[in-house]
Amino acid sequence: MTLVLAGVRLGSRGAVALSRVAIALLAGQSGATDPSTHAGVTLDLVVVGLRAAYIPARRATRIDPRVALRHE
Repeated sequence: MTLVLAGVRLGSRGAVALSRVAIALLAGQSGATDPSTHAGVTLDLVVVGLRAAYIPARRATRIDPRVALRHE
């Protein structure tokens, strides 16, 4: 999750920095500096990061430690 949060932080800064380009591309649909848009995208990325970390962690907890150590 540290990498996810670092990526979200850097991505948010980049999104704010490139907002002028986004405003030109959106052509009046929704503002590039709209807080709800940034919050929604950030929330989506955090959820995806949590799921990406949770699924392998859950699978790893099902393995017997003795079996895992034998294969090493």
